[in-house]
Amino acid sequence: MEYQQGQDWEQLSLYATCLDDMIPGENSVRLIDQFVNLLDLSKMGFQTIATQGRPPYDPADLLKLFIYGYMNRMRSSRRLEKEAYRNIEVIWLIKNLKPDHNTIARFRKENPKAIRKVFRQSVAITRNFNLIGGNLIAGDSTKLRAQNSKKNNYNKKKIKRHLEYIDKKLEEHNQQLATADGDQKKTEEIEDQIKARKQQKNKYKAIQKQLDEDTSS
Repeated sequence: MEYQQGQDWEQLSLYATCLDDMIPGENSVRLIDQFVNLLDLSKMGFQTIATQGRPPYDPADLLKLFIYGYMNRMRSSRRLEKEAYRNIEVIWLIKNLKPDHNTIARFRKENPKAIRKVFRQSVAITRNFNLIGGNLIAGDSTKLRAQNSKKNNYNKKKIKRHLEYIDKKLEEHNQQLATADGDQKKTEEIEDQIKARKQQKNKYKAIQKQLDEDTSS
C-alpha cells in the first residue's frame, strides 16, 4: 500500500512567509498582545528582571508569556521555557525571545501584586464590553439557603472583607505555584484552586457593583 510521504529531513526548503503570517487574525495571542500593550506596567508596579551580562527582559514580554500560560493551563516556568522554543504562538507573542525558567519564575515571584492588578483590569475591560454581567448569581452547591438568610445578606463592608480574603488566598496560591514548580500534579491542583477563587471574586465584584448602584436605604 502506498502512503503519503513526509519531507526528507536533509532537503533544503525556502519558506516565503513571515512569522506574522503564521498566526491567524482571530488567534487569542493577538488579543493578549494588544491587551498588555495597552497597560501602563510601570504604574502597576512591575519590576524589571535583570539578567547576567545582557539587557533585561521587557516586563511586557514576560507578562504576555505568563498570561498565555495561565490561559492554556501551563503555569510551570520550565514548561513555559520549553514552549518558547517550540510553540509558534509563544514564539510570535514574545518575538522569538527565549527566557529561561529562572527568569520566568522570578518574574512571577517578584510581581504578585502587579499581576493581581492585571487580572482586575481584565475583569474591568470584559465588563465594559458587556462580556460578563452582574445580574445573575448562581449557587455553587445543591444545598441552597433561603433568600433572606444571614449568609445571603451582603453590605459593602462584608463584600470588601470577602474580596480582601480572596486576594490574600490568591497571593498564597501564587506563592505555592512558585514552590511547586516542576510538579505537574500539584501545579494543576493549585490552578484549580485559583480558578475557583477567581469565580468567587467575580461573584462578589458583581454584588459590589449592585450595591454601588443601589440608591435605596
